[in-house]
Amino acid sequence: MKKALTACLAAILIIGGVVGGLYHMENYDKIYYTKIDNEQKSELPANRDMEYEYRLDSYDEKGKKRTLKFETSRELREDAYLMLEVKSTGVHKWEEVQFDELPAAAQEKLK
Repeated sequence: MKKALTACLAAILIIGGVVGGLYHMENYDKIYYTKIDNEQKSELPANRDMEYEYRLDSYDEKGKKRTLKFETSRELREDAYLMLEVKSTGVHKWEEVQFDELPAAAQEKLK
């Protein structure tokens, strides 16, 4: 009885680890593109490291939409295009890019 229970528990832990690993791999280091709309920013409380939070519709290289949020220490330039590096925990970093650097599917969505 103890052996069966131990084997069952081990199987559950292994399956959980595999599923968690696959989820993490799927959501790790994806790149999305967005366009700054300063009406979609909110000010953060004064006791935070960052001053603003943006919540923007973003698109991957295939044009798949995802609403992402990220924080900045300054207001970003209106209509600027950003490349967002997204990890499983959210936006890891962002960088301003030119429109012609975006993949065609993202360009189509962000015109």
